[in-house]
Amino acid sequence: MTEKFPPILPDDPCLIHGGDYNPDQWQAYPDVLREDVRFMNLAKINSASVAIFAWAALEPEEGRYCFDWLDETFDRLWKAGVRIILATPSGARPAWMDEKYPEVLRVNADRTRNLHGLRHNHCYTSPVYRRKVREMNRLLAERYGKHPALMMWHISNEYGGECHCPLCQEAFRGWLRKKYGNDIEKLNHEWWTYFWSHRFTSFDQIESPSPLGENAIHGMNLDWKRFVTDQTLDFMENEIAPLREITPDIPVTTNFMGCYDGLNYWKMLEPLDRVSWDNYPFWGDPSRATWEVASHVAFTHDLYRTFKGGKPFLLMESVPSKTNWHPVCKLKRPGMHLLSSIQAVAHGSDSVQYFQFRKSRGASEKFHGAVVDHSGRDDTMEFRGVQAVGEMLEKLAGVAGTTVRADAAVLYDWENRWAIDDFQGAINGPDKERARGYNDACAAHYRALWKRGVAADVVCEDSDFAPYKLLIAPMLYSLRPGVAERLGAFVRAGGTLVLTHLTGYVNENDLCFLGGFPGDGLMELAGIRSEELDAVYPEDENCALFGENHLGLAGCYELGRLREIIHPAEGTEVLARYTDDFYAGQPVLTCHPAGKGRVYYLAAAAGQELLDDLYGELLPEAGVSPVLPVELPEGVSMTLREGGGERYYFFMNFTEQPQRLALPAGAAFTDLNTGETVSGELPLAVYAVRVLRAE
Repeated sequence: MTEKFPPILPDDPCLIHGGDYNPDQWQAYPDVLREDVRFMNLAKINSASVAIFAWAALEPEEGRYCFDWLDETFDRLWKAGVRIILATPSGARPAWMDEKYPEVLRVNADRTRNLHGLRHNHCYTSPVYRRKVREMNRLLAERYGKHPALMMWHISNEYGGECHCPLCQEAFRGWLRKKYGNDIEKLNHEWWTYFWSHRFTSFDQIESPSPLGENAIHGMNLDWKRFVTDQTLDFMENEIAPLREITPDIPVTTNFMGCYDGLNYWKMLEPLDRVSWDNYPFWGDPSRATWEVASHVAFTHDLYRTFKGGKPFLLMESVPSKTNWHPVCKLKRPGMHLLSSIQAVAHGSDSVQYFQFRKSRGASEKFHGAVVDHSGRDDTMEFRGVQAVGEMLEKLAGVAGTTVRADAAVLYDWENRWAIDDFQGAINGPDKERARGYNDACAAHYRALWKRGVAADVVCEDSDFAPYKLLIAPMLYSLRPGVAERLGAFVRAGGTLVLTHLTGYVNENDLCFLGGFPGDGLMELAGIRSEELDAVYPEDENCALFGENHLGLAGCYELGRLREIIHPAEGTEVLARYTDDFYAGQPVLTCHPAGKGRVYYLAAAAGQELLDDLYGELLPEAGVSPVLPVELPEGVSMTLREGGGERYYFFMNFTEQPQRLALPAGAAFTDLNTGETVSGELPLAVYAVRVLRAE
């Protein structure tokens, strides 16, 4: 039986409902502060994230601290039954600090130093800033560590960006000396600096990548990104240290940003008790169906659930209506806020939280959506939508601590993504990311499982593959040491592995494998040799035509713009072949047995139709089943959270039409929102979500 994870609040296991609350902005408006409590209670809000950007309010002058307003906030919210997630304020500094200690300001890649302003404009190496952050965090922990309202620490906010100042340059050189054993010739080999005569004779000659200097050594670019991640992690650990010392029983989190490319989040997990993320999808984008957006969001939710081995994550930020920074700031349509909020819970979140509780009166986010509008009314569409979420979360309290179990996984790796970003020799120009399509490919393979109600984890190259029956590794271009061997062990033990074009081209430092692709032993495992990669124009059509094959697939499927010419080894089955161009008749999809398992190799970027039909046959072959034997209409998703003997099924309609599902014969459920017994047929209104507990 799957056990539940311990709740964040041992004395009150519940789903968290709340958001960023900024009473520091409203100290001159006591009537507003009094009203806030009424709004929170009315919307069933049980948590507030406080002081995220409040350093200037906490320390208006160096050494002069003002905690009275925060003391009053703690007491007022605790009295109202609202717990506090207290933030460390390092994401934005007061002006006096930048004036007195200019070293805390970041330097850009072009070597210009920033002025005071914006946020996350700090040098993460600066000893001065690290000391100031540590001092402030110690004061907060000493003052509020034992307050009964304190529920969790929120470390900084949306870490990101990089600094190229002299302090960071020296730290980068020290990082490189450690990695390469102080051997400059080893670095030269791994970066292949022999090209263009860029060989270094001393670590002191190395500068971070810059548009004014070196930025075309791909190994350097990768190491710089790794350094930025490590230095940001070290800065975060510096923040956490006094909190751990003084409040060891208070959990810590920080809010990540989906699949943000600036940091390798896999490397930043160990110091955190929970992972959190900020979710702002483009609902209503006419270029994509609503359910397509939903599947991409689900992919990211599952990534965050996987980060901590299935432990529930937190949805730290979302918006009740619209952002103020999307290209088109379109309102969520009626029902979408409840649906998108519960989608996070369905995939493993134990919270729904917002930016922001009350709209700012001025500055850059004054028109960003919020629980409470400038009108100060409780009958707005935004507020009623939040209220509906709060009411439903109370009814779903038993879901807290449960998890999602998956037999399938999609491999998504930040360092692999970084290497693909630098890849030259396929499609370049302003649309290169979308044209190469790593993120989109991972999401598309995942979507084929999501559409069938199959649970999936999202793993990286360093993850344990053994728990899964099916592992999908799109565009595994860069291989770290040992990954190929572990993939082989997974397959030989009975697993099904799906590989695609652009697999196994380079090692962890972006050096090409010698002897052919895919390298490092994957050629033998996959049973194919890749001769060439063809990148074509959108008008250059080609298809995959299925012949006789053990999966029983038939027909012709359109392919994307990246296509490999591959040669199968003896014993490799060819399932489909190209129909056009000079490589017509050459294999495009193969299957190779290895031990007790199989490796499928898809040699071209594939459309969703091909992936949907392919996984329709691969899933049962691999022994992977949907969470419930239900036929899902396109755009309807189904997930299962379980634990402690309870099973909760989430059915979500991301379409603009009502839908009906046929539940398994003889199965009975309780609708947690209405309390009704449900069996037979399950109707779903437009943008509806229904949560059924199995009886």
